[in-house]
Amino acid sequence: MSTNTQIATLSGDARIPAYVARPEGAPRGAIIVYQEVFGVNKGIRKKTDDWAGRGYLAVAPDAFWRQEPGVELDPDVEGEMEKAIGYMMSHDFDQAIRDVEAVIHWIRSEQGVEKVGFVGFCMGGRVAFQAAARTDINASVGYYGVMIDQMLGEKHAISHPLMLHIPTADGFVPPEAQKAMHEGLDDHPKVTLHDYEGLDHGFAAEFGSRRDEKSASLADQRTIDFIAANIG
Repeated sequence: MSTNTQIATLSGDARIPAYVARPEGAPRGAIIVYQEVFGVNKGIRKKTDDWAGRGYLAVAPDAFWRQEPGVELDPDVEGEMEKAIGYMMSHDFDQAIRDVEAVIHWIRSEQGVEKVGFVGFCMGGRVAFQAAARTDINASVGYYGVMIDQMLGEKHAISHPLMLHIPTADGFVPPEAQKAMHEGLDDHPKVTLHDYEGLDHGFAAEFGSRRDEKSASLADQRTIDFIAANIG
């Protein structure tokens, strides 16, 4: 099991497993690191540790805990990509955003950190949009933009900054979906979109064959600067 902390749900009748990394000294803010379809695996734990190293309280909740706690998959292992997609297809994203609200509440009320950011990958990129539209998160970042074109009807509710990283050759986000995202969000005062020409889904993964080092570093630096400007 990769988690080390239990966080109460909004109803208080269950607990969300999470991997938490703490900075040295008082945190400058908090970051929720939201997993890909592969669970809180070593890549997500590294991202969480990296945010703690930058001075933030970093929390990676187990998104699949209601389906199967402790999922850890590797997209480079045969058969595990299909298994991961299966978890996503049966995932309740409306319930998931309520769990994100519970994590925000825990950070603010129990950890005493008021400003909270969100950085999500793959399906977590979708949840980044949901967090921006449905919670009072202070800033959100989404990598890869899955299904955001289908949620543009909620864009009016985005009142805090949102940044989206969009690889133009993403097999999960076709050109027409990317076009809809730009048409729907380019003029939104709180939303910033960055395109990454010719790159595919998962280019900013920490490990494995999907990573593109140059573009991952660019996207991550943009994210670091965005979080620093909006969280502290």
